[in-house]
Amino acid sequence: MKIGIYVNPTKKEATSALQTIITELKKHGMTYLLDVEAGELIGETGSPNFFENVDLVLSLGGDGTMLECVHRMEGHFHVPIAGVNIGTLGFLTTCTDENFADYAKHLANDGLRSVCIDIIEVEMKEIDKGVQKFWALNEVTLMRGLTGRLVVIEAEIDGQDLTEYHADGLIVATPTGSTAYSLAAGGPIIAPGSGVFVVNPICPHTMSNRALVVPNTSVITLKADDKEPIRFTADGRAVLKLDTSYPVTIKSAEQKLQLLQMPNSTYYEKLRSKLGWAGGLNQLPTCEERS
Repeated sequence: MKIGIYVNPTKKEATSALQTIITELKKHGMTYLLDVEAGELIGETGSPNFFENVDLVLSLGGDGTMLECVHRMEGHFHVPIAGVNIGTLGFLTTCTDENFADYAKHLANDGLRSVCIDIIEVEMKEIDKGVQKFWALNEVTLMRGLTGRLVVIEAEIDGQDLTEYHADGLIVATPTGSTAYSLAAGGPIIAPGSGVFVVNPICPHTMSNRALVVPNTSVITLKADDKEPIRFTADGRAVLKLDTSYPVTIKSAEQKLQLLQMPNSTYYEKLRSKLGWAGGLNQLPTCEERS
């Protein structure tokens, strides 16, 4: 088995964590292909195409590193991916470098659980450039530029008028992205496999404008008013100046991304641990205790 490895070199633990992972992979007879930055960390030759001709990609960092890794893979979503957390939240990651030995054992014995993740495919036009296509694991965001004024965005679902948003911006998120920027903007948490997208305005001028959940079979078309500059970003990567003469088209990508999880890892356990949820009905104080 050959593993592609992508690393966030800015993490202070990156070098030691990478060395630990390589040691564990070798124990199980697995080979690896490093990305350029990972190779520089340990004095080996890396490749910008670390995701090609491998059986699995490991992303070493945090959630942001995972998103950057997906974008670097340039649509090669047939390759499963797993995140090793040396960051902070690590909602998308599978394990930490400290328990990677257990992960490697499960990997060698085909004991990992595969979770299919929806991906957004979006087409837009940047000012002074041609039409571009992007993929997003979390969300696509249209937002106001350098002014403090609201932007105006007309939204259509499958060719049917939805509304005209007057807001700081608009987020279209996947279930994976529902615990990211969309959640911070007041959107709902959506479980994986729900088959939906969330259309969520950022600080809307009209209080009745709320997050809308739509089927992921929908085609979402956004047309922005050209009176104010509008920025575009996919997963918070590069922030581009939107050419408002061309609509932004958002739909589900044909391929899904495979995340390889530990067999005992569940989405709801992650909600409890990563978001700090605690307690239950059986932990509430009794009437006698409250009195």
